[in-house]
Amino acid sequence: MADELTTLETKLIKWLSKSDFHIQPWSTKDAAKAFKVSEDEIYEAVAALTKKVPERIQVFYKDGSVHIAAD
Repeated sequence: MADELTTLETKLIKWLSKSDFHIQPWSTKDAAKAFKVSEDEIYEAVAALTKKVPERIQVFYKDGSVHIAAD
């Protein structure tokens, strides 16, 4: 990993890995509530993960919704 993950990014990638957002639509609002941060912080963390660990995360659009797969 070229760049070190922040605490939020680390927690988020672990949470995403255990989730089913590859099947269920992603909700930034729900993620922000779960992590007790702003929606902007979640957007920034997801964007950072796609750059820092692109081999571990996939963000895609399906059936009118955003989905996220991670491992």
